[in-house]
Amino acid sequence: MSGESVPEITIDRIEKDILAIARFGQEEGSNGVYRQGFTKADMAARQWLMGEFEALGMAARMDGAGNVIGRYGPEEGPAVVIGSHLDSVPAGGIFDGVLGVVAGMEVVRTMAEAAIVPEYAIEIIATSEEEGRFGGMLGAQALTGRVTREWLDTAADEHGNLLKDAMAEAGLDPHGALHAYRRPEEIKAFLELHVEQGPVLDTEKVTIGVVEGISGVFKWNCRLIGKADHAGTAPMDMRSDAFMGIADFAHEIQRIIDEEGTDKSRITIGHVALKPGFPHTVPGEADFTIVGRDLDEEVMRGLANACRRVLSSIARKHKLKFEYEEMSWLKPAYCDEGLVQLIDGKAKELGYSSKLMPSGAGHDVQFFCNHTRAGLIFVPSVNGVSHAPDEWTHWSDIERGAQLLFECVLDLACEQAPVAEAAE
Repeated sequence: MSGESVPEITIDRIEKDILAIARFGQEEGSNGVYRQGFTKADMAARQWLMGEFEALGMAARMDGAGNVIGRYGPEEGPAVVIGSHLDSVPAGGIFDGVLGVVAGMEVVRTMAEAAIVPEYAIEIIATSEEEGRFGGMLGAQALTGRVTREWLDTAADEHGNLLKDAMAEAGLDPHGALHAYRRPEEIKAFLELHVEQGPVLDTEKVTIGVVEGISGVFKWNCRLIGKADHAGTAPMDMRSDAFMGIADFAHEIQRIIDEEGTDKSRITIGHVALKPGFPHTVPGEADFTIVGRDLDEEVMRGLANACRRVLSSIARKHKLKFEYEEMSWLKPAYCDEGLVQLIDGKAKELGYSSKLMPSGAGHDVQFFCNHTRAGLIFVPSVNGVSHAPDEWTHWSDIERGAQLLFECVLDLACEQAPVAEAAE
């Protein structure tokens, strides 16, 4: 095939598939998509997808974790995997996760039409329960050996519904997820195409985000304890106002990032609860969360230490007691340098503008980063909106992202891939 030009994907088919999947989980009188993991809508979408895989001549199956897997090419040997998820958040958008699965189908369609027979198989994996209804990313974790029997038996959603019961109702043996593990040697590379879910690419008018890695995350539950007082009789200089401690800390966040962080650092106070919580009472206690992110774990430690020092100092200033509990510490996950270079290089060959960037949000790919070669491609989200009914990505941007994915897969799956024509 060397010397032949690269075929082009067909955006109309991608649009048709995305809109077809969007119908699963549309509720009358509600906006957005309701396709949470292991609901009837989610399982119906998975059955539909298996039918599409089979129609493409792919070997299709659902593993014990609910992942839908389609294989094209050699029956044996390692595969180039294209993966993302089908489940949604409540009232979610139509592109989140689905784009990566549908683009994978278009890669296979285009290869089949061009009679390209890959040396390495191509697998499309629609992972299960990525959005964390039960507190994890079950499909990707199961594929990479990151689930336990205990977790499968005890994980529950916010309403107290157990994961094992939801899986059983969907026709799955919960412990079957322990058999979904794929050995690293079975996967030649893992690629995911996803909408950015943030405003950077759209604001900067950049076509492709070449993701260097998934930011690490630490989460704290914090408490500032002072003294509840009458809002009318307690003088301002005699108060132990717990809220004033939060307010002072909020003003210090940018300084902490400037001194300890990078342009990839994020610190967020996402939840605050004041006690007693009455308009005429000075807050005697403030419970709040701090979530910090960066692509470098040492930087994360610096941010965490600075937050602790600053809060301790503020507590002394306002006559407060400061307590905190670290709820989680997730290390950064780095994409494979070779795949980062491949994605960036192919984008340039195609004449697309690109930007090296981190992902502040979690994705399936993060579990594959320490398991095999893994890479992540972003396309712009209009106004940065995601996890909402008005999530949108222009079809022209999707077309470019899918073409880039196609050419990267060709390079990985075919020893002698067609040669891309120079961009005009």
